[in-house]
Amino acid sequence: MKGRHHVLDPLLRPASIAVVGASERQHSVGRRTIENLLTGEYPGRLYAVNPGYESVLGVPCFPNLESLPETVEHVVLTLGDARIEEALDAVIEHGATAATMMSALMLAEDSEPLLRDRIEAKVKASGLIVCGANGMGFYNCLDGVWVCGFDTRENHVRGGNVTLISHSGSGMAGIMDCEERIDFNLAVSTGQELCVRMDQYMDWALEQDGTRAIGLFMETARSPQGMIAAFEKANQKNIPVVVLKVGRTELAARLAVSHSGAIAGRDDTYQALFDRYGVQRVNDMDELATALIMFAQPHPVADGSLVSIHDSGGERQLLIDLAAEMNVPLARVRPGTETRLEGLLDPGLPPVNPLDAWGAGGPGADQIMEDCLAAMMSDDNAAIGAVIHDRGPLSSLYDEYFDYMRAGHEASGKPVFLVSNRQGTGTDSRAVTITREGFPVLDGIRPFLAGARCLFEYRDFQSRQTAPLPAPDKDAVLRWQSRLASGDTLEEYESTRLLGDFGVPVNPAELVSTEESLLDAAERFGYPLVLKTAEPGILHKTDCGGVVLNIETGEQLLTAYDDLSARLGAQVILCPMLQVSGVEMVLGLVRDEQFGPLVMLGFGGVNVETIRDVAYALPPFDRTVAMHLLDKLQLRPLLDGLRDRPAVDASAFCIAAERFSMMAAALGNTVNEIDVNPVIVHPNGCVAVDALVIGHVPGS
Repeated sequence: MKGRHHVLDPLLRPASIAVVGASERQHSVGRRTIENLLTGEYPGRLYAVNPGYESVLGVPCFPNLESLPETVEHVVLTLGDARIEEALDAVIEHGATAATMMSALMLAEDSEPLLRDRIEAKVKASGLIVCGANGMGFYNCLDGVWVCGFDTRENHVRGGNVTLISHSGSGMAGIMDCEERIDFNLAVSTGQELCVRMDQYMDWALEQDGTRAIGLFMETARSPQGMIAAFEKANQKNIPVVVLKVGRTELAARLAVSHSGAIAGRDDTYQALFDRYGVQRVNDMDELATALIMFAQPHPVADGSLVSIHDSGGERQLLIDLAAEMNVPLARVRPGTETRLEGLLDPGLPPVNPLDAWGAGGPGADQIMEDCLAAMMSDDNAAIGAVIHDRGPLSSLYDEYFDYMRAGHEASGKPVFLVSNRQGTGTDSRAVTITREGFPVLDGIRPFLAGARCLFEYRDFQSRQTAPLPAPDKDAVLRWQSRLASGDTLEEYESTRLLGDFGVPVNPAELVSTEESLLDAAERFGYPLVLKTAEPGILHKTDCGGVVLNIETGEQLLTAYDDLSARLGAQVILCPMLQVSGVEMVLGLVRDEQFGPLVMLGFGGVNVETIRDVAYALPPFDRTVAMHLLDKLQLRPLLDGLRDRPAVDASAFCIAAERFSMMAAALGNTVNEIDVNPVIVHPNGCVAVDALVIGHVPGS
C-alpha cells in the first residue's frame, strides 16, 4: 500500500483487518465481506472472527478478537443490530483504531437512550474511526481495500481517478456497480456518519495524487464548516466536485431524517454554497455518472461552446431544443469555418452548428463526417465536440464513429464525446475501452447536456476574477452588532440608517413626531415628499394606508399628517419623493441554521413573493458575482430597457449588493432577517426606499 499520512488511513488503508461475523453461508454479509476483500486482493493481513469456523474461504478464523495474533487496525462488524453493541465494546477493548458498521442500529424493542445514541456515544468516547453505520462500506480501489458486505462487479480497476461519496448506499452501488466507464479510486457509502463525515472522506480523496473528479450523493452537510473547507481545498487543487443533492422538497427532506438522521437543510442555501465554490449540481444519477465521466477525460476545456455533428436533421433539432431548455450554449462557427464546410457538404445542407452532415450517405459520407467535425473543432468558438448518433443493432457501436471522434480531436486537441440519443438494452464493450482512451462514450442527450453545462460552468468559475473586498468600518460593525443582538425589530428609519452606514444607497429621511419638526424637515428637503407612518409594530405600511405619496405643498403635508397621526400615531418618516422611474429590485437576508447569513437579490416590489425571481448567495461577495447571479434571472432583460423604457444601471445595483453582502457577513448571527424592498434601479444609479431589519440573539 502507498505511504500513510492521513488521519483516515487506518480506516481506508489499514495494515490489518478482522471481519467479525465472517461466514461461509451463501449471501451473508460476513461471507461477501471476505469475498470482496479477496477479490480486491487486499494486501494486508486479513483475519476472520467467528467461533464456528477454523477458516472462512481460506482466511484463518478465530473465535474472538482476543485470540487474534495481533491487535488489528480495522475491524469490520458484519453482525445484526441485536449483537452490535457487545461487538463494539469488544472492538474498543481490543484496541483497534478503526471500524466499519453496516447495520441500521434499530431495534424493535429498545430503551432510552436508543441503540444508535449509545453506539455513537461509545464511538466518540473511544476515539474509534468509524465508517457507518447504516451504510454499505467502501471501496479503496487504489489499494485493493474492498470493505463491503454486498455483491459487486469483480473488475473494479486498480488505481482509478474518480471519487464517489454517497449518503445513500444504493447511490454508491447504483453507479459503481453499473458504470464501468468510471474508474474509481474511492467509493464510500457514509451512512449515518457516526464519526467520519462526507467532507472528511473528500479530504482524503483530495490528498490522492490521481484524483481528477469527485462526485457526491448528498443529503446534508453535518459539518457546514468542514464541507466549506473541503470545497475550498478542491478549488485550490483544481479538482471539480459534482453533487446530487436530495431533499429539495418538504417530503424528501422529512424522509432524509428517517433514513439517516440527516436534516436536509434549506435548498436555496445549498445552491448558494455550491455556486460560491464552483460545485456543479446535477438532478439525477444518470447526470451524476455522465458528468463524472466527462470530467475524468484528460483533455482541457477551452474557451467557446459546444459543436456537434449528426446524421439526422430531426435529431439535430432535438439537440437544439434541449440545449436551449438546459442553458447549454451552442457555438456559432466563424465565416471561414462555414466556407470550409460548404466545400465538404452535399448540396442543400446548411454549414451551421449543430451540423447535419450525412446528406445522401454515399460512399464518401464517412470521410465527409470526419472532415466536417475536424473543421468545426478547429474553430476558435468550439470548446468541446460531440458526435451524436444512434447506436446500431443491440446497441453496437460503429467503427466509423470512433474515426469521427479521433479526427475532431487530432485537429484541435479538444475533448470530443460520442453520444447516443439513447442506449437501449444491448451493450458494446468498446464503450468502456474507448472511454478509457480519452474518448467518452455516453448515453442520452439530457445527461450529456447536463455534463456539458457542468464543464462550461466549472471552466467559467475557474476563470472568473473576483476583487478583494475592503473591510467595513469597525465602529459601525460593533455598534450595530450590539444593537441587533437584543433581537429587536428595527423600524424603517433605523433600518435605513443601518444600510447607509455600510454604503448601501438610501433615500434621505427624517423621523418626526410634531407638525413643527415636520415642516422644518420639509423645508430642508423641498417638495414633492413622501410621508410614512413610523409607529412601532407596523411592518407593512402600505397595507394599512400608512404611506402618502407625491405631497406637493405644505397644506397637503399637514392634511396627510393629521390623518396618519389620528389613525396610526404621531411618529412619521418624511423623505423626498423620488423623481426617477426605474425597475424595482430587492435585497434580503435570512439566517440559515447551518451556514449563517444568506443574501437574496432579485426583482422586487409588491409582487416579489409572487414573481419569486431571485437568487441567493453566501456573503460576502463582490459585484462580479452579483452580476453573474443577476444574469441568471428570468426578468434580467427588464434592466436593459424595453420598448420606450430606458436601460437602468444594473452595475449600481450590483455595487449595492456587494456592500449589502459585506454588511451581512460582518453582522453575522446578530441578524435574523433583512428585507430591503424596493430598491429602485434607475438609469443613473439605485436607491433603497424601504427596509426592515430583525435582530437575533446569538446562541438562541
